[in-house]
Amino acid sequence: MEITKDDAIKARDFIWKNSKILGQASADRSYLEAFLKSKLALLMAESTETTMAGKEMYAKSHKDYIALLHGIKIAQNEEVTLKWQMDSAKITIEIYRTESANNRAIDKSM
Repeated sequence: MEITKDDAIKARDFIWKNSKILGQASADRSYLEAFLKSKLALLMAESTETTMAGKEMYAKSHKDYIALLHGIKIAQNEEVTLKWQMDSAKITIEIYRTESANNRAIDKSM
């Protein structure tokens, strides 16, 4: 399968259009991971348990903590999916560049 100039342009445009989305997805995941620590502390403080192990068990089994973990899972999925799509677009451009260089070399030799 040959990569056309149009394919390379579409790949470049995809990278350009989605760069901010990837940045936001990465920032969202980082924020949620940092907030998870704060949420754990808040829930532990809310607990009526008397031991640290009891407070931690309460916090980590709390519906809000579990929901936050689910949010991190979704954010990480979005980030990784976009990252691989970006890598695929970059590879498409590199294949086009290589094919173009090869075609120029063939044309030059004839």
